[in-house]
Amino acid sequence: MASTAATASLSAALPLPLPRRPLPDEGAEGATDTADPACAAGPAGSADEAVRRWYEDELGWATAAGPPVRLLTGLRFDVLDVPRAAGAAALRRLDPACPVALHGDRVRLLVAAGAAEELPGLLEWLEWGSLPLDLRALGAGGGITAPLPVPAPAAGAQGAAVWLRPPVPGREVESSLPAVPAWGGGGGAPGLVRLVETVATECHRIRLRRTAAQPLAFS
Repeated sequence: MASTAATASLSAALPLPLPRRPLPDEGAEGATDTADPACAAGPAGSADEAVRRWYEDELGWATAAGPPVRLLTGLRFDVLDVPRAAGAAALRRLDPACPVALHGDRVRLLVAAGAAEELPGLLEWLEWGSLPLDLRALGAGGGITAPLPVPAPAAGAQGAAVWLRPPVPGREVESSLPAVPAWGGGGGAPGLVRLVETVATECHRIRLRRTAAQPLAFS
């Protein structure tokens, strides 16, 4: 499958879990095979439509027509887009139900809607604001390439977007997403502040390693 090919080199270098299918009892009660996009994908050229229908009909997520199909951010969730090493560190802090995607060497962390607007202020408050970090947030008006549903309707190209932790039809995603009010609280989704601190720290380490690996320039 596309997800296996896309993450083979990643899992060998970093402790990221392989993409998984939702457990049989994770969906809505009475779910049937009609939720499986593999059943909906028919002739060639219909795979994108099957992907769009899965997100819109089974999850209630807004999409933009492709190819490729895109998931719109700023409505039910925003996205933190980070390097894979920072994503690996973030996985240890996230609720297992929080969806996480992989696209090439970038990890997409779903966070609460509105988080993208909070990011600059959080980075300033955490004293990361003056440093260049390979970290960006996608909110209102943005979007990401839709990862292949699980199971995928067809094999995707190497490097295609896939789910490391897929969303589950019938389960509201919002309760699992990091948000500002959750900071310092007990239980529930981990706070956005803690998550931003984690990925910012790892992004800074990546930058330092790259700088150290560069040959010294002598004038």
